[in-house]
Order: sequence, then structure tokens, then C-alpha cells
Amino acid sequence: MDTNIDSLSFEQAMAELETLVKRLEDGRLPLEEAIVAFERGSLLKKYCEQKLLVAKMRVEQITRMPDGSVKTETFNAA
Repeated sequence: MDTNIDSLSFEQAMAELETLVKRLEDGRLPLEEAIVAFERGSLLKKYCEQKLLVAKMRVEQITRMPDGSVKTETFNAA
């Protein structure tokens, strides 16, 4: 498990989150491990939501003009 979430791709973070959810749903983790897994899962969820928001904003930079043409603008995440 990569402890630095920021170094994960979206796909890696989602895969880890899915694994954690399955382990938690199984209900066999000791309490302390379940708490750590839940905390990690919360961080992964937040990270994935942020990645999706940035992707959505980038897509929204492509707009159709009234004349039917398409206008694109470079998205600046900063």
C-alpha cells in the first residue's frame, strides 16, 4: 500500500479504495485495522473526488458556440 496518496493515479486510488471497502464489508478486520482502513478510505475518496472534479472542469472548457462551432480553452488548475 502506497502511503502517499498524491503519488497514486486515479485508477490506483480507486482500486485501493475498492479493496478497502471489500475488507471493511467483510467485517473480519480487528477494530484498530478497521479504523485505519476507514481513515485511509476516507482520504482516498476525497482524493478521487478531487481528481474527478479537475477532469470535469477540463471537459467543461470545451463549449459549443451559438453558431455551432466549438470553442476550446486551456484549463488552468492553479
